[in-house]
Amino acid sequence: MTRLNWGMIGGGEGSQIGPAHRMGAQADGNFVLAAGALDHDAARGKAYAQKLGVAEDRAYGNWQEMLEGEKNRADRVDLVTVATPNSTHFEISKAFLEAGFNVLCEKPMTMTVEEGEEIVKIAKSTGKICAVNYCYSAYPMVREMRDMVARGDLGKIRVVVVNFSHGHHGDAGDADNPRVRWRYDPEMAGVSGQFADCGIHAMHMASFITGDEVRTLSADFASAIDSRVLEDDAMVNFRMEGGTIGRLWTSSVAVGRQHGFDIQVFGENGGMKWWAEQPNQVMYTPLGGRTQIIEKGESGLSDEATRLSRVAIAHPEGFPMAVANIYVDLAAAIKGEAHGAYPTATDGLRSMMAVHQAVESAKDGGAWVDARPLSLR
Repeated sequence: MTRLNWGMIGGGEGSQIGPAHRMGAQADGNFVLAAGALDHDAARGKAYAQKLGVAEDRAYGNWQEMLEGEKNRADRVDLVTVATPNSTHFEISKAFLEAGFNVLCEKPMTMTVEEGEEIVKIAKSTGKICAVNYCYSAYPMVREMRDMVARGDLGKIRVVVVNFSHGHHGDAGDADNPRVRWRYDPEMAGVSGQFADCGIHAMHMASFITGDEVRTLSADFASAIDSRVLEDDAMVNFRMEGGTIGRLWTSSVAVGRQHGFDIQVFGENGGMKWWAEQPNQVMYTPLGGRTQIIEKGESGLSDEATRLSRVAIAHPEGFPMAVANIYVDLAAAIKGEAHGAYPTATDGLRSMMAVHQAVESAKDGGAWVDARPLSLR
């Protein structure tokens, strides 16, 4: 197998998301970590990159050095992952796309809708991949749900209910913790806190599974902890292009909930549920029938669910393997092979429009607004 060269920006030592990317990218032998600018502290970033096996001359002090160092190499990186603070995603992704690199960007892809539109245009004009790490869509049983909807097992989808609510930011005394504070700081997080952080994962999942897109939405934002500028709790009602009704709750002050990500899809012929803390199973109830458990690894699953399952039935596959499945599909796309449904820059643009429109809706007392980017109406 020919391994692709991979570079990472951000995600250094102590990072929450960095280890998941490194495990995921290299899990299947598709990528080797060849270059990195891993920390805002240049010396620390270089040292950690070399500790991970990156050659000294490809352990960079910042992303600008990495761009200059890689762009003219014969063995330059085939994919760059951007895992830096939200406010830097646009400029880094833009620079690498324009230089002819494929990019996987952490979400949110940009801070503004205009930046999102520009990234989509650049990706199209350069012919390069710009993917967004909505990695929950790559769990095998999420792919199974998507296939069940597509083949009509549930009939017409009526309602989708999705939650991404946890309680890990519920301590008001933790306000100065740097790993918490930035998420509610407009300078670093943008116009939205919890909805932009977790809610867009939930909204993307609703679209991904149903095969439909959000058309309009109505939002209610709140800061349960008064010192926070941006919201830590949000309720968003939405309507999809195909008529499906959507309900979304996202919160970081729901003490007692841990990861708190689950989705229920209700159709005219049945309903089903998946939750991230039990990702190997889908609960499926046909109309008038008994509830069934569909298990990862069992026979008769869709090609997508089977392709992305690595271990035998009853053995769990966790979050890093969902991230790994994004890299599996990206590697196939870079090599020109068949690939699955990895999230694209267009998905990132839709999310950013939804964030900004939800903010406006919340300011206007929950008024219904158009959630579609202008270029996609």
